[in-house]
Amino acid sequence: MDSYQTLAAPASARLTRERSRFLAIVEPTTHDQAAERIDALRRQYHDATHVCSAYRCRRNLSVASHADDAGEPRGSAGTPILLALEGAQLLDVLAVVVRYFGGVKLGIGGLVRAYSDATAAALAQARIIERSVETTLRIAFPHETNAGVMRAVHSHGARVLEIRYDTQGHATVALSPSRVEAFTDAVREETGARATLEKVP
Repeated sequence: MDSYQTLAAPASARLTRERSRFLAIVEPTTHDQAAERIDALRRQYHDATHVCSAYRCRRNLSVASHADDAGEPRGSAGTPILLALEGAQLLDVLAVVVRYFGGVKLGIGGLVRAYSDATAAALAQARIIERSVETTLRIAFPHETNAGVMRAVHSHGARVLEIRYDTQGHATVALSPSRVEAFTDAVREETGARATLEKVP
């Protein structure tokens, strides 16, 4: 993927169903931060009946998702929250819905609708932005192939982050993931396969 949609900032919404109060919080996150943030919100709303959550995050070259019913009947809370995030086609996003029980049981269908509606309401308050994804490559090449490397850089829209010369040339470039394979082939062709390329973690 060359780009993805996420949230610019946290947002929240409240709704009431049969005297149960729901507070939905959505915010940008990363896979490494999500679990810690969920724990922090559970501590903040320690007096709530349930603190249910879901997230969708980029992880390496795939998407990692997680849903937690937090004591609600299985599939009645975490899954509808996650489905709301998926429906909005968002990544690197966390949603937490806090429930204060109002004394009336909602049933599985009622819970699914409540958690889904609360998440959707919070997303409706959020500003969605698009972020670009880039892959960073290091290139080492003989001095005499410098012009060929630069031709490949410019023709494939790579962004030069650093270039230096010692016993050979070294360039660090960034470009869209979808262009990496063609760019790598072009550099090898332009340098007679004398350049080496590696991805920067």
